[in-house]
Amino acid sequence: MFNKRVKIKALLTADQTNYQVTVMGWVRTFRNNQFIALNDGSTNHNLQIVVALGSLDDATIKRITTGASLKVTGTVVASLGKGQKVEVNAETIEILGDSDAEKFPLQPKKHSLEFLREKAHLRFKTNTFGAIFRVRHALAFAVHQFFNSRGFVYLHTPIITASDAEGAGEMFRVTTLPIDGTAPKNEDGSINYSEDFFGKSTNLTVSGQLEGELGAMAFSDIYTFGPTFRAENSNTARHLAEFWMIEPEVAFNDLEDNMDLAEDFIQYLIKYVMDNNKEDLEFLDQRLAEEEKQKPQNERQEFGLLEKLRFVTDNKFERITYTEAIQILLDSPHYKKKKFKYDVSWGIDMQSEHERYLVEKHFKKPVIVTNYPAAIKAFYMRLNDGCEPGKQTVAAMDILAPGIGEIVGGSQREERLEKLEARMADMHIPAEEMSWYLDTRRFGTVPHAGFGLGFERMVLFVTGMTNIRDVIPFARTPKNCEF
Repeated sequence: MFNKRVKIKALLTADQTNYQVTVMGWVRTFRNNQFIALNDGSTNHNLQIVVALGSLDDATIKRITTGASLKVTGTVVASLGKGQKVEVNAETIEILGDSDAEKFPLQPKKHSLEFLREKAHLRFKTNTFGAIFRVRHALAFAVHQFFNSRGFVYLHTPIITASDAEGAGEMFRVTTLPIDGTAPKNEDGSINYSEDFFGKSTNLTVSGQLEGELGAMAFSDIYTFGPTFRAENSNTARHLAEFWMIEPEVAFNDLEDNMDLAEDFIQYLIKYVMDNNKEDLEFLDQRLAEEEKQKPQNERQEFGLLEKLRFVTDNKFERITYTEAIQILLDSPHYKKKKFKYDVSWGIDMQSEHERYLVEKHFKKPVIVTNYPAAIKAFYMRLNDGCEPGKQTVAAMDILAPGIGEIVGGSQREERLEKLEARMADMHIPAEEMSWYLDTRRFGTVPHAGFGLGFERMVLFVTGMTNIRDVIPFARTPKNCEF
């Protein structure tokens, strides 16, 4: 029976011998018609299957090729070879699926990440992507465990929405109207969306935050964890059109509470993976070290992967205001020697190079920057009192991490109805369409706060990868929607 199989990870870690077992997996290599390296995805380590010479006919031997799937029954014995404690002496071998060795794209050799992106449907079979996606799984599990242990309610917010939480306007439209020019139109020539499926213009969500706030006004502590979408024509190693976001919203929290929650959350996720995916992280640490050796000395990262992760878990995050951050950048040798590509002045939306300078060069630890200029932040962020004329700030916070820059963005939300309505008017956000959101301020408003963590950014940070397309199973980017 298939459900009697033993996973290779469990077998390799058990250290037991002299018992019969059935294992199933895919062939990585087959040496000397005698030694099969079998892998089932539960670990990067292969199980050695020993085939007695003469026990298989030539036709079967020819079918045991890289990529073929096998069912093997045999006896677990102590291994005489290096690198594994146990191996299996095969008694029966059944080929479940053939793999044409000449056509199979993943030969037993090193492939470039660029090549593997084109073979994303097969790249899970490699050690690098096996490690990455086991880590991704562990991080996702840890997200739920963290919030569940603290009494949060997991809220499923809509993927199709009529609101634009970020005011960005870069959204994917959802419609059932014809796209051949025959869609019903208003007198001014614009599309008449009253005839559409939902009776109004709708899009794929950019954030579950606004709906999350509705939940927080009843449950106190909620979180969302789901896909979000940005129709941003950005073809970089840091951007995706479809990605996953984690967004807690907490009633009765201020900005400081919000920072504490985010710091605890990030440290918890990293500790969980370090405790439960040690082998995968060690593999990725070694992979990164080899990659760094190929770079010029001045471009190499200061920390190895495991060292960087421990640095985040073992240190309190530095907390500074935006104004302090800008002054640090202006006073920096980097700025004075004109090494920044983008200029620095109060009021700018800091670029990744500025954020990474603060983290990697100045503080050498994760940094939380607070109190950003209101002009560069969203309408729902709480206006700070007592600001200098012309320097209005909001109770926002971004967490900056080494090697990646911003990993978390959040704020205390504006709970004062009149202030929120004035801000929406300033930013030309129609209050009548957001009446449901304003009701949270009309009926029992409370101070509350929340943040968003881009899940792929977190996976990127924890795995040490440098291209965000390598930490999501099937990347959605401009001109790319394969698989």
